[in-house]
Amino acid sequence: MLKKCFAFLILFIIVFLPAIDDDVWTTSLDKMSSLLELIKKNYHREFEYDKGVYASIRGMLHTLDPHSYFLDPESFSRMQEDYRGKYFGLGILIQKQEDRLVVISPIEGGPASRLGIQAGDIISHIEGKSTKPISSLDAVHLLRGPKGKPVNITIVREGLDEPLELTVVRDEIPLHSVPYSFMLTEDTGYIFIRNFAETTTDEFEGRIRALEIQGMKRLILDMRGNSGGTFLQALEISDEFLARGDQIVSIRGRNKGYNREFFAVRDEQYENLPLVILINQGSASAPEIVAGAVKDNDRGIIVGQNSWGKGLVQTVFPLSPNTAVALTTAKYFTPSGRSIQKYSSVDNYVLHQAVPEEEREVRYTAKGRKVLGQGGIAPDYEVDFLYSNITASLVFRGRFFTYAQKFVNGETPLSKTLLFPSNESESSPGKQGKININRGFKVGQRVVEDFRNFLTKGGFEFSQKDFTDAEEEIKRELEREIYSSYFGIEEGIRVFRKNDPVVLKAIEVFSEAAALVRDR
Repeated sequence: MLKKCFAFLILFIIVFLPAIDDDVWTTSLDKMSSLLELIKKNYHREFEYDKGVYASIRGMLHTLDPHSYFLDPESFSRMQEDYRGKYFGLGILIQKQEDRLVVISPIEGGPASRLGIQAGDIISHIEGKSTKPISSLDAVHLLRGPKGKPVNITIVREGLDEPLELTVVRDEIPLHSVPYSFMLTEDTGYIFIRNFAETTTDEFEGRIRALEIQGMKRLILDMRGNSGGTFLQALEISDEFLARGDQIVSIRGRNKGYNREFFAVRDEQYENLPLVILINQGSASAPEIVAGAVKDNDRGIIVGQNSWGKGLVQTVFPLSPNTAVALTTAKYFTPSGRSIQKYSSVDNYVLHQAVPEEEREVRYTAKGRKVLGQGGIAPDYEVDFLYSNITASLVFRGRFFTYAQKFVNGETPLSKTLLFPSNESESSPGKQGKININRGFKVGQRVVEDFRNFLTKGGFEFSQKDFTDAEEEIKRELEREIYSSYFGIEEGIRVFRKNDPVVLKAIEVFSEAAALVRDR
């Protein structure tokens, strides 16, 4: 019922807006049409009319703000994929490592997995064209397409003399917005929300129920790097933790038809669950609504970095069956009445410059805690999680991933000589006779030295001092990649999060989160 109510409200806002005056619309279109016809007739080479129209629309929207934008057929299709939580493609996670397009993991049961594509494979060509000069985002666009339509790729695999030429038929692949959840301790659950899509609340509820069965008594909700999504899902996720009647957010626009207040409407969910939310500079829009609602209602503790500061609401207006305009139609305000919108000019917004505290409005939470506007959501506890230069370079160049692949397959000097205890149920098929790692495995000094030798032999230049200074970071990354390679990506993430400084701080402040619940 809730979904239907919110969906109707959003539809109402879109459908019943006053129409643009016909004379103004006709005059504007005539001017644009005349210019495009002039270019088409006189330009020195063939002019693509559609591209000209699209560029005109983009140019006009660019004068408004960074969040009003045109969705051409390709970007409109991608937006629908993100919203619906599925796409048509090969079912692989890929990453650009230097000039190589590397398969990080095939998705179980997907077309790529069924054809035997493996983690570590390099996609050297797509439809006969080299992948060296393109980005991973460009590669995603090339690999996705209509269901049932084939795509030709060339795979380079270490140990094979010749590349593999494969034709993969695209199929429907789920695009989970809540990809990871697990128990960090015997009573601490962890859920990561990647973005807010049509399926987010359903995915979240499935994940949190599973954690309850495993004994969860408190929750870390990680929304770091979450760049947003649908307004409705931000409301519903907030409602999971707030008591009925608590305000979630309000929106106000120049057009008064957008002015609304939104409140929690359900009870008996997770209103009494101690909660810590993780955010960073990449948390924008929808996760800021959730974090703002939780903080301003004194419902939980926020840990991490100051969030992005996007306090604007966009409405998507279809222009045709496969094009649309996303137009900023309102600002939103947290329950304390603050706008978190950061930028005053496009330049400082893009550069992510901090807003001086003296320029930010002061508001207060339900219990009188001071909160600030005009600069995102400030955490209760600020914890920076930044890589050193050497670690960042090793991640970017794929050295941790490549080493882990070799390590679990017994292809490094250390992994050829050691045998870790395992139980049969945790062994991966095809690894018999090679190194087995049980779930208690820790990266120690012998692995670090094995990795150092791997880097040296591979020609990676580094300072021994820099390596030593970053050794704890390097151990965490090695542990994550080794577990991911052997037990799967989610297990690698779980092990990594147990040593994540932001997560460790979250666990430390749970007593405060529990006190907020008791005092409500």
